[in-house]
Amino acid sequence: MTSTQQHDLTRLLRPRSIAVLGGSWAHAMIDQCRRMDFAGDIWPVHPEKREMQGLFCFRSIEELPAAPDVAFVGVNCLLTIEIVAALRAKGAGGAVCFASGFAEAGAEGAELQDRLLEAAGSMPIIGPNCYGLINYLDGALLWPDVHGGKRVERGVAIVTQSSNLAINLTMQSRGLPIAYMLTLGNQAMIGMADVIRTLADDERVSAIGLHIEGVGNAAAFAQAAHAARAGGKPLVVMKSGSSAQAVEMTLSHTASLAGSDAVADAFFRRLGLARVSSIPAFLESLKLLHLWGALPAADLVSMSCSGGEASIIADSAERLGVPMPTFCEEDIARIRGTVKPLVTVSNPFDYHTFDWGDGDRLSETFTAVMRAPQEVTALVLDFPKPEAGRADSWEITVDALATAAAKTRGRAAVIATLPECLPEARANSMMARGILPFLGVEEALNAIAAAAFIGQAVPAAVHDIPVSGGAIFAWDEAHSKRALAEQGLAVPDSQLCRDADAAVKAVARLGSVAMKAVNADLTHKTEAGAVALNPKGEAEVRTVFARLLPLGDAVLVERMIEQPVAELIVGVRRDPVFGLHLLIGAGGILAELLEDTATLMLPASRVDIEAALAGLKIHSLLCGWRGRPAADWRALVDAIEATQTFALANAVRLEELEINPLMVCEVGQGAYAVDALVRMREEEA
Repeated sequence: MTSTQQHDLTRLLRPRSIAVLGGSWAHAMIDQCRRMDFAGDIWPVHPEKREMQGLFCFRSIEELPAAPDVAFVGVNCLLTIEIVAALRAKGAGGAVCFASGFAEAGAEGAELQDRLLEAAGSMPIIGPNCYGLINYLDGALLWPDVHGGKRVERGVAIVTQSSNLAINLTMQSRGLPIAYMLTLGNQAMIGMADVIRTLADDERVSAIGLHIEGVGNAAAFAQAAHAARAGGKPLVVMKSGSSAQAVEMTLSHTASLAGSDAVADAFFRRLGLARVSSIPAFLESLKLLHLWGALPAADLVSMSCSGGEASIIADSAERLGVPMPTFCEEDIARIRGTVKPLVTVSNPFDYHTFDWGDGDRLSETFTAVMRAPQEVTALVLDFPKPEAGRADSWEITVDALATAAAKTRGRAAVIATLPECLPEARANSMMARGILPFLGVEEALNAIAAAAFIGQAVPAAVHDIPVSGGAIFAWDEAHSKRALAEQGLAVPDSQLCRDADAAVKAVARLGSVAMKAVNADLTHKTEAGAVALNPKGEAEVRTVFARLLPLGDAVLVERMIEQPVAELIVGVRRDPVFGLHLLIGAGGILAELLEDTATLMLPASRVDIEAALAGLKIHSLLCGWRGRPAADWRALVDAIEATQTFALANAVRLEELEINPLMVCEVGQGAYAVDALVRMREEEA
């Protein structure tokens, strides 16, 4: 992870003059700027045409009256390179390169992309292979296709690598004001880090949403994310796609369990970025952050006039981990005084329909509920279709909620269980009144959880560690354990034996043992038949030794750890993008079957490690499941910290480290690395 040059994109994103080059795409771009009332200069350039869309057409870039702040280059890939060079010579502030046929098209295209970068020099370019950008704040659209947005004075910025997705997102009708929509295409020069930094400096941007297929330069991304957070611009991430790492043949369980997506998730958490998994949740999260900013907590109270809706909210909240606190006695008494005797006061709160259509009574009830200390109060309300009749009672209910919010200064939301039951005009009206219109229950709760995560997160630095480029080689188990023991990791008492007599003496000294063939190439010893457990008597020891020795260079005779409370896997691996990360999970032969793991970026604090363990399914086993003894928690965390210490001490060369299993005994009995694998890189000359 290495930092790259930072580019100033102010002229490119907030232009006062735009040069336009190309045919039909250029015509369309001019039309889009006019529709958005762009107040700056638009300068078409074409060697043959004298006018374009009624505008005077310059024959060349050299003839332009001044250096344009940005240019839309809507020509083929070869001509794009020539035009970018001319724009650079003119002193342009940047260019959007529309054409495809570059690195996404293979080796020949990659060569063209290198030529494009050479032509651009220090002049920033967006793309190639992208539609460009939309600035709804200033009406500047370097965008040659349809879109569904409108001018705004303040809103969220959305950045994506997909132009088609960008079009779809502009068509949303959820009441979300979009300030910028940017597509980055191949990210030949300008990546998300550059864009994030520039957007974070625009006071009109309330939050930033990122649709990510690949992060690219992780160190630069981390720097930009920290800058955005420091500037009060919360970030929401929706990551799609998976890398080849997730399907490659691997030497360890760690590699398959901590795939690139899990590492990316750990990376985003480390930076305090909320991650969501669907487009609706992405948009609803941005809408919440635009209106309210990050939340200090996710505590939710829901109100509805239906027990069915109340149950749906409760079930979804429990599944998604959104707390719904109970009312205290004082809250119950206050709320009960505003409703009919048959109404039960609880959270979720079904206030029934006794007062439906009575604005004063509803306002009194909603105010009483909103005086409780929850962070968000949500009213479940689906509007009828226009043809179904008048919706006066629904409007009265919204008015009552607005009155309650004004009196209590609380955060009020409306949740429509069906998106089609909250039309855009009503969503816009609610936003203008400070009421958050949520479209969908799951989406609303995901948004609340995302905003609370951002509000509670304590971002940490991501270490940029240089990596040796030497060849990768593996240590055998005995070497791996010796090195780990030097960093404080407990390992079972053992003896490396090269003849049967030594093995017999070792078994006599150690008692119940495991005998294992030792060879750096033996990465999965159980599958290879390279392990024998608890041989009895001299004859059996000699027989086992004779069978195991041909599989390796020696035989390790090791005291068995009997009746452990649990077996864990602890691993460290280097991701090609995100660097070293720590994996903790259920281990032994069940590691890949259960896939009960947590991934953390290095270095992880003791608090981080303990929280990761607490989130595992086997946590109950560690705490003493059904009367079984509890695990030696301190020894377990010490062992994980020792593993991390080794990894950081060898960070430049370490490629992979796995302890599987780490056997954890009952309280006071310790935790032991029973098997270990280390892969290192040779030092560069």
